[in-house]
Amino acid sequence: MGLSSVVVRARAAHTGSVIFVHGLGDSGYGWEPVAQILSRTLPHVKFVLPHAPEQPVTLNGGMRMPSWYDIRSLDKIAGNEDEDGMNASMRKLNELIRAEIDGGVPANRIVLGGFSQGGAMTLFTGLQSELQLAGLAVLSGYLPMRERIMNRATDASKKVPVFHGHGTADEVILFQYGEMTRNVLQKSGHSVDFHAYNHMGHSTCDDEIRDLQAFLSTCIPEIT
Repeated sequence: MGLSSVVVRARAAHTGSVIFVHGLGDSGYGWEPVAQILSRTLPHVKFVLPHAPEQPVTLNGGMRMPSWYDIRSLDKIAGNEDEDGMNASMRKLNELIRAEIDGGVPANRIVLGGFSQGGAMTLFTGLQSELQLAGLAVLSGYLPMRERIMNRATDASKKVPVFHGHGTADEVILFQYGEMTRNVLQKSGHSVDFHAYNHMGHSTCDDEIRDLQAFLSTCIPEIT
């Protein structure tokens, strides 16, 4: 069964798409206001905001909630990760990408992005893709299973620019994990536009949204 999504349609001729993946416990509706803001300056872009399925999350005592994969601990990001859950979500996100391509938008006009757990899924999916997407946008996220994923990173993915924004006061996905992600990607030849936001916790801010808008404008500019 495919993912259901909130869709913010392009205000002008649709020539680019952004698929943005929410974080743990959220839904696509949580990022709809941001998509509406971005849409004002990117009228040619359609925003697809999928909803994660509900599943038990070990970190939260087994409580069922919207989640892209099980999170067992945030103390050791690189330990005991739910690869099966990530693979299942990657397949569903790839279906969304394929739907945009089938609808007439080429891969190099599609940006995949996400916040927190959604940012992790963005890297997990984008780095293993044989498609050369327009860009990857990671907000307060991290690179899961970093050694295995970097070994699987495709040649196509190394041509895809990465935006990574992270708050220095992030209390959930620590800032050091954002820096580690940037360093690992850059060491492997990926282009990373990294932005640190002083005093920002596990959230977003106006400066980050402006920086994201500039990144998207570069990756999928309006066709004139």
